[in-house]
Order: sequence, then C-alpha cells, then structure tokens
Amino acid sequence: MEYKNLIAGSWTETTAASANINPSDTSDVLGYAADSPAEDMDRAISAAREAAAGWAASTPQQRFDVLDAIGTEILARKAELGHLLSREEGKTLAEGIGESARAGQIFKFFAGETLRQAGEMFASVRPGVGVEVTRSPMGVVGLITPWNFPIAIPAWKIAPALAYGNAVVLKPAELTPGCAYALGEIISRSGLPEGVFNMVFGQGSVIGKRLVESCDVDALSFTGSVQTGSAIAAACGAQRKKLQLEMGGKNPMVVLDDADLDIAVEASINGAFYSTGQRCTASSRLIVTADIHDRFVAALSDRMAGLRVGNALDETTQIGPVVDERQLKKDLSYLDIAGSEGGRILGGQALQRSTKGFYLAPALVTETTNGMRINQEEVFGPVASVIRVADYEEALMVANDSPFGLSAGICTKSLKYATDFKANVEAGMTMVNLPTAGVDYHVPFGGTKGSSLGAREQGSHAKEFYTKVKTAYTLA
Repeated sequence: MEYKNLIAGSWTETTAASANINPSDTSDVLGYAADSPAEDMDRAISAAREAAAGWAASTPQQRFDVLDAIGTEILARKAELGHLLSREEGKTLAEGIGESARAGQIFKFFAGETLRQAGEMFASVRPGVGVEVTRSPMGVVGLITPWNFPIAIPAWKIAPALAYGNAVVLKPAELTPGCAYALGEIISRSGLPEGVFNMVFGQGSVIGKRLVESCDVDALSFTGSVQTGSAIAAACGAQRKKLQLEMGGKNPMVVLDDADLDIAVEASINGAFYSTGQRCTASSRLIVTADIHDRFVAALSDRMAGLRVGNALDETTQIGPVVDERQLKKDLSYLDIAGSEGGRILGGQALQRSTKGFYLAPALVTETTNGMRINQEEVFGPVASVIRVADYEEALMVANDSPFGLSAGICTKSLKYATDFKANVEAGMTMVNLPTAGVDYHVPFGGTKGSSLGAREQGSHAKEFYTKVKTAYTLA
C-alpha cells in the first residue's frame, strides 16, 4: 500500500517514502507513506487558498450532505477501519473499532451543526440603529494531528473546519499514515469540491514547519507534544495567526477514604492503562488518602497483574503494545528515573510475545512524592504512580501542583468533596467516580495551564476557533 498526498483533488506521488510498521508485529509492514518535500505542502496550501472562497459560499445543505456522507461511510466501515487502526497504532481491536465509530459520529454531529448556525440581533443604544452579529469562516485552516488517536482526532478537527466553511490542509502523524489515508479516501468521495480538503504526509520538521509558517494559512490547530506546541505558539504569535493547541497532561485521580474501592480501582485501571496509557487524558497520578492507601494499592496491583498484554488484533488482549521502539525506551527510562528517585516499581518490564513487538507490562510506581519527575513530566505509556496524602485538602493541593491541567478525577461518596473538587481543581475536564480518560464527542474538550491554548475542541464550542465574528450596524 502506498499512502499518497491528496492535493487539489488528486492523489500525488513523491520519490521518497517511509515504512508503516505494525507495533504488535514488526515484520508486518502495512505500507509506505510519502516523505514529502516542503514544496508539496506549498502546493496543498495554494490549492486550499484557491478553493476557500467557493466553499465559504456553499450552502448549509451542501455542507450537511458532504459531512453526513463521510460519517455514514465511516460508520458502515467501522470494523474494517478499527482493524486497520489497531494494526497500525497498537490499540486493542475493541478500542480501534470504538474510535472509528466515534470518528463517524463526529462527522454526523457536525453535519447537523451546518444547519444550526445562527447569528444574533441586538437593539442599539442609538435610536433607529440595528446591530447584527454573524460568523464567517477563517479561510484556510492547517491541522496537525498526533498518532495516538489517528482517526478520531483528525475527525474532530476536519469535521468542524469543513462544517463552518473552511478549506483544510491536514498534516497527519508520521507513525499512523494508514488511518489518515483511509479517512482521506472517504473524504475524497464525499462530493467535496477539489482543493477544499488537502492532506500531505511527511516529517513535521519539513512540511509541518512549512504549514505553521505559511502566511496563506489563517488558523492552525495542533495536538501533540509540549515542546513542539511551544515552538508553534511562538511562530504563530509572530504572525498573529489564530491558534489552537492541545499538548498533554499529567492527570490526577484522587481516591478518598470513603471511595467505593471497586469503582476506584476500575476507574484507575481504565484511565491509567487502557489504550496502553497513550492518552493525554490518562490517569498518571493516583493521589490516595492514607486510610485507604494500602487497600487501594493491593487491589490495584492484583487487578493490574491480571491484565492481558498482547497483539492488538487478538480479541483477548486488554493492553496492546507501545506505539514504537522510541516510545518503549522512553517509558523504560522514566521507570529507571522513578526507581533512582526512591519509587517502588511494580511491573513495568519489557515483554516477549509470539510476534516481535513493543510490549510493556503495565507499571505502578508507589512510594512517590509529587516533586519527583515521574509525577511532573508526561510519560505517555502504561505507567501510573501513587502519591499518599493525609486528607482531601492535601489531595487537592497535590492535584493542582502540576504544569498541566487537562483532566482530573475523584473517587468519593461525598457530595461535599465532589462539589468542591469540580469547582477548585485546575483542569479543563473533571470526572467524579469515572476514569479521567473517556469523553463525549458533542461537548467541549480542552484543558488549562500547560495543557491547552485557545478555544475548545469538539461540540458546538468548536465554532469559536473555526469562525471569526463580524458585527454590523445598520441605520433603519
């Protein structure tokens, strides 16, 4: 399989390509993705610029028909797309199918949003003057997406961009080109005019940089690392380009003495280890009050030991492989650091399976303090640490002692503490007796502090990023 660029409605080849490797079986090559030069990105941006005005003038019905067709095909093919996703990224088959279905639901939601767009009318403070507030497309929107949700995150950026009348240039993650290509093929058959959606594969340092720096791109949405996001923020700030960043988290799960132990363990297992912990909303810091600490650690350790790690395509697998060798080495290095700083490590060893892959046993690091690196830096693997605290007040203080603020959870039977936590934890999303990971597609997604910058993603709040506001005054 050759993953080609989609530029101005045509699939175009490049002379260089990179192999797409299955992390569950490194002998399995899914295909080869274009390793594009910067000039290919220039052509994609030009195509989007040329098509932008026509799509901005399209009717709500035209936009609905396109997005609805995309969502319908994704949902009809969710098993096939989920299999591809699991083979390419390493999620379990159930997770891959679930993510693919979510992508279809996102397109369906934003198909509906095309028919719900409205303006506002105000009476002026001046007699005889009317005030009208409307929204219009940004123009050309650049999208840079990560590998950990290789179909859902492109969907939740592409769908609102198109729904609100923008032309799009997508730069997918290098590690997961297959899902992006499959999505691009579906979009190319949806009836969308040529040039409205463009997709270019290649290295972030080459084509991603060109997308960020182009003066012909009106807005840019990025999901990825803090380091890359910070560099993008500096570049876009210099251009005064509209920007949306999602950059990760170090999410706390607080477990209070009165928590239902079974609920707390299951929420922590799900949040910390499912999707191989490769979620920006993963529960990486488990903050546990003293009276329940030992029982919680014992129950969590027993539950963790029973998790089945294996090939993502095996239906009995509960935890798939880490995405690639570099990520596996990073995870192991953080466990070494945690051990050197005094943490006690349960699990966390590299595993051998019948196929050669990047398998890692889930790891729990106990006897930690919040100042340790394992509790301040994002690991992005099946690794969670436990922090013992005295009471709720200390738990909240520790939860907020982080440069990140994406998602936070609390397990408690107390309405008082749950209410206080929702009000005072420094996070964009809060869960009560639920995993910190796992959000709905029709409500806002995003964080505070170092996790996010700009308008929220998903739901009707997405219009805040993908549109600009105009206020018009008329003398009657």
